Amino acid sequence: MYKGNRVSVIIPALDEETSIAKVIDDLPKDTVDEIIVVDNGSSDNTVSVAENAGAEVVKEPVKGYGAACRKGISCAGASDIIVILDADYSDYPERIGILLNPIIEQDFDMVLGSRVLGSAERGSLNLPQILGNKLAVYLIAKLTGFEYTDMGPFRAIKTEKLKDLNMMDKNFGWNVEMQIKAVKRGLRIKEVPVDYRNRVGRSKISGTIPGVIKAGIKITYSVFRYAWMSGDSHD
Repeated sequence: MYKGNRVSVIIPALDEETSIAKVIDDLPKDTVDEIIVVDNGSSDNTVSVAENAGAEVVKEPVKGYGAACRKGISCAGASDIIVILDADYSDYPERIGILLNPIIEQDFDMVLGSRVLGSAERGSLNLPQILGNKLAVYLIAKLTGFEYTDMGPFRAIKTEKLKDLNMMDKNFGWNVEMQIKAVKRGLRIKEVPVDYRNRVGRSKISGTIPGVIKAGIKITYSVFRYAWMSGDSHD
């Protein structure tokens, strides 16, 4: 419980045995009520390492970041705020309060950690990531009028507001969908500076050329798809 609010943390994970315990250990236990690691088909010891570190582990056989997030949210208990966090230890879990405080103290609905406003360690973001991020926020601004600075993974949102967004993307378009729908639904949105470091292990997406290309195409497509969508539908 944090300042009278129940907090659930969702961590999608795929082959992150070398980093997942660090992420879980750094989450302040007096702030977080439950930690749910969503295993998205790991072939290493991610599941056992996460369980030994004290997290609840659920499995999502459908591959994709969005599918894993959706699974974690569906398995979360009654909570006031949901935080989504990567499993690669690139973010600083111990600083979760930076995201929670504006929601609790200023009644924002969604708070995003911006690596652009904060400090990104040299090499933590490669050129395709930087350019792709700039393109995505530029397109969102042109199509919605709201100027984000980042599409970062470290984010917090009121549970009831997240459920109202009716999230459906199963892979790389998840963050785009959330940020566009939040604008269209009139949510009170805030970005806060967060630091970012080099991940533990190799990225499954940005660490490969095919992964970068595929993610870039999907993210661009998702911007137009969700910006032009008039109503909710399901995959």
